Amino acid sequence: MYLSKVHVPWSYAMNPYELHRALWRLFPRRPHDERDFLYRVERLQTGVGADVLLQSQQKPVAVADGPRLLAERAYSLTFKNGQRLRFHLRANPVKTVKDESKGQKTRKGKTYTKTVRVPLIKEEQRLAWLAKKFEGIAVTDSVIMQPEIPLYFRKSKEQRSGKIQTVCFDGLLTVQDAQVFVDLIKNGIGPAKSFGCGLLSIAIT
Repeated sequence: MYLSKVHVPWSYAMNPYELHRALWRLFPRRPHDERDFLYRVERLQTGVGADVLLQSQQKPVAVADGPRLLAERAYSLTFKNGQRLRFHLRANPVKTVKDESKGQKTRKGKTYTKTVRVPLIKEEQRLAWLAKKFEGIAVTDSVIMQPEIPLYFRKSKEQRSGKIQTVCFDGLLTVQDAQVFVDLIKNGIGPAKSFGCGLLSIAIT
């Protein structure tokens, strides 16, 4: 695994969708593979750009223009059951509901009503969502939740705009299943990973 600090110029960072596409340029040998990196915008300055924390399974490569690779280091993930850790997570807590206005789809001979993701607004819903993501893997404690302003994006090729509602969680957790906990860190938590959600940062207490 690799953890990197990256600066993304404002021309890309002003649109979260384009910021994600710009980060792909740090992996030129794998342009058509599935994304195996997670990221989180740590600071965004209008007219300047975004400072990004990037976690990847492949080593990023500096490029001539676009995102600037500021620092990079390799690290391994090793934990023990019962280990207590601090954590930080920006996430997009949602629930999936059926939406008949979207029509239906057929899969393996069965017809289903299409679904949409609806943001969770109440604090208790968001905390329950987080607990469920950690279920059987870790137990959370002393969680502080900080709602953020909506994140707006535009997909230029599809001529489609949208928004997501992000929330930052900080707190303490105790590892229950160390191996699955490693997989959780590698794969990220929840939806909207393309928009900077899901990266679980941990530190030893």
